[in-house]
Amino acid sequence: MKNVWINATEGNWDQKRNKITSAMEAGADFVLADAADLSEIKKLGKIKTACFFDGKNKSGSGAKTTAAAAANADADVLVWDIPILSENDDEKGETPELKQMKEQKATGRSVAAYVDIQNKKTELFAAVVGKTADYLIISAGDWRIIPLENLIAALEKFDVEIITDVKSLEEAQTSLQILEKGVDGVMIESDDMSEIKEIANAVKMSGRTSEDLVPAKIVTVRQLSMGDRVCIDTCNLMTPGEGMLIGSQSAGLFLIHSEVDESPYVASRPFRVNAGAVYSYLKINDITRYLSELKAGDDVTIIDAKGQTRPGIVGRVKIESRPMMLLEAEAEGKVLKVILQNAETVKLVKPDGKSVSITQIQVGDEVLVKIEEAGRHFGMKVTEKIIEN
Repeated sequence: MKNVWINATEGNWDQKRNKITSAMEAGADFVLADAADLSEIKKLGKIKTACFFDGKNKSGSGAKTTAAAAANADADVLVWDIPILSENDDEKGETPELKQMKEQKATGRSVAAYVDIQNKKTELFAAVVGKTADYLIISAGDWRIIPLENLIAALEKFDVEIITDVKSLEEAQTSLQILEKGVDGVMIESDDMSEIKEIANAVKMSGRTSEDLVPAKIVTVRQLSMGDRVCIDTCNLMTPGEGMLIGSQSAGLFLIHSEVDESPYVASRPFRVNAGAVYSYLKINDITRYLSELKAGDDVTIIDAKGQTRPGIVGRVKIESRPMMLLEAEAEGKVLKVILQNAETVKLVKPDGKSVSITQIQVGDEVLVKIEEAGRHFGMKVTEKIIEN
């Protein structure tokens, strides 16, 4: 997931508060702030904070704190303003800022470097700093593409997130597409509240992944006796075609539709997926979890008929004893299974994107599934022989 930062080091407190509030409402992850504002920011809501190590902002103004006081400030991330290197400086050398970063990181603090790239030496030094920093915040001016391409390539194997400053939606979209991978996040430098929300929303949407879904032909429909099934109620409203990937085997998961459809007998519940038996797998990003493990606050992955995903949050999990039904389907030479509640509101998704109730499914019908080659061990993919029947 791409991160959104908001720079709130400039202006009076009312201006800062408005920017931070707008960013938080759009799902921002971090705010870069003056150390003196951290206590006020905490009153606005839950968001990670970062401040410059010397307590000052980029213009040199800000809280009159010493380096030691700023180091102990209640910020999640400490930021160092890395100077522009001259032609006589060694881009591989250790500056006082880099030394301080290493010292603070050794104590367990999260550290970031703010680098204003105006020449090649500073870009090369940014790559050196990025090997220490947890976050590398880049201001690249008009030369946005080449320096970021070089840094993404140079730091690909290092555990650092590259964040670039952006002043518009266009700049954000460009930064997110560099080398196909894009930067890990953006630092919004706008004072326009609508633009802040627009940029933040675009960044969050860019973090969506996709799954390859294929049609599977139903070969078995069999009623079962009573079993314990799980309903997942989320903090998100789903739309027609959306649901979650669930199944009896990690090698193949069915797209189970949300209860978004209207019914003559039951009100629409677009926040719910009637997900199946307690033992079933649920795919969440690159891992699987048992339905019985889920609890309020857990992350889930919502997926639509085209395979596009988005994050969801569990609000409540309901486990109740209900009559069950077994479905078996064939796809790519594999027989996949899922056990679901026998009820009209429990639906799967057909290849055309429309939902079909489990009570109406017949042998020969096709539904969408996700095929995976590897098995799973504690939810993680493993390459070994695993047989699931």
